[in-house]
Amino acid sequence: MSIVKRNNGSFLPANPRALFDDFFSRELFNWGNTNFSSTLTTVPSVNIRENDENFEVEVAAPGMEKEDFRITLDNNLLTISSSRKNETEESRSNYTRREFSYQSFQRSFELAKDVVDEEHIEARYDNGVLKLMIPKTEKARKQAPRLIEIQ
Repeated sequence: MSIVKRNNGSFLPANPRALFDDFFSRELFNWGNTNFSSTLTTVPSVNIRENDENFEVEVAAPGMEKEDFRITLDNNLLTISSSRKNETEESRSNYTRREFSYQSFQRSFELAKDVVDEEHIEARYDNGVLKLMIPKTEKARKQAPRLIEIQ
């Protein structure tokens, strides 16, 4: 079973021209890829989880090295960025083939003020996933309910 986009109960777009615009604006052999922006740059998916002790951020960035990342915290703005350049050259007697590519992204997240313990943020890159552990301050951690005695 597949999911089909419907517009106002119809399978056809409200504007028939949109069907052609959609057809010709996609990559020819990459119809299912929705992880590209209009500038054809990749933007990695991010998962964010919160528990009582910290925030866990996971960035899906396969094929990169840990040296490709730059993580900064400026005031309350956490920025994860990466840039990577590949160049290859093959020379033969009658031709030279050069290929190069450049890949970059930047994701920024605003952290709540006085909630994050900035000094103890940890990051590691393993199996294509960049993981950040962002601990909460003692004051921001969920405290056990306080029992109030009745007098």
